[in-house]
Amino acid sequence: MKAIVLSSYKKPLAVGELAEPVMGPHDVLIDVHAAGLNQLDEKLRAGEFAQMVPLRLPAALGHDVAGIVLEVGSEVRSFQAGDAVYGRAPDGRIGTFAERIAVDEDDLAPVPAALTMVEAASLPLVALTAWQALEVRANVRPGQKVLIHAGAGGVGSIAIQLAKHLGATVATTTSAGNAEFVASLGADVVIDYRTDDFEKQLNGYDVVLDSVSGENLMKSLRILRPGGRAIGIAGPPDAAFARQLGLNPVLRAGIAAISRGVRHAARKSGVDYSFLWMSASGDQLREISALAESGAIRPVVGRVVPFDEIPDALGTSGVRGKTVAAIHRDAARP
Repeated sequence: MKAIVLSSYKKPLAVGELAEPVMGPHDVLIDVHAAGLNQLDEKLRAGEFAQMVPLRLPAALGHDVAGIVLEVGSEVRSFQAGDAVYGRAPDGRIGTFAERIAVDEDDLAPVPAALTMVEAASLPLVALTAWQALEVRANVRPGQKVLIHAGAGGVGSIAIQLAKHLGATVATTTSAGNAEFVASLGADVVIDYRTDDFEKQLNGYDVVLDSVSGENLMKSLRILRPGGRAIGIAGPPDAAFARQLGLNPVLRAGIAAISRGVRHAARKSGVDYSFLWMSASGDQLREISALAESGAIRPVVGRVVPFDEIPDALGTSGVRGKTVAAIHRDAARP
């Protein structure tokens, strides 16, 4: 089958051929109509997670998928051929930059009736990240204050909407050109990261969702109230992440060392820091689908590209929300 293939870490992606997916009894074979592009795909291509999440090369990248069920495994009970589904392919089984992919039924949900395939494919990774950070880990509730960095990006644009739905007052960092856009998503406080220092403007926040890391994360710790939580999705990874992946003791120790500085700073400030590596979940996607159907969350698709342009589009920046590849000619139709 046709696929966008990574033959070696740090090498450019290229259009090529891969073997058909191998299905298990709980798998659903999907005719891919659209696939979302994520920073994680570019980081995997560059080999940044090669030791922690190794790929069997050559392989197709791609985590987000929306498409039509072609076939189901013998134990599948939730879906049948012809169903429109979407989801995030789990670690170890990614490959949505291809004509077909097999995904466990537990990692999928029906495509919301209000969304096109392109819109559905834009959601899984970023919406699950926002959900697992704000709803599951931080337990955001009405009246709390939440800072979301990079509010115009893929995760940020969904996280702003989710935080507002949960009743929070939301601050975000972005460029001046995106100020009106993030305000339209629900941001109450908009800070231009190029000219303003958010640390001088914000204090007493309950939650920070950080997608930048480095000094930005350190400053984020200092605007939290005592007992507040900073959740990082760009790093540094922590020991809990290493345990989640089942890494060996040497790698666990190395990862713990990487995050020692930020964890020490968090303890000194009386706050909590944790790294989030989101996981696939069909059940959580159904919760997100309900929010999309009600209008509480709307997909943000800033760019749509054809299949063959995935390699060039993957490393680009400055897109509002998500870039999505329309693999099937009807992917953008209602």
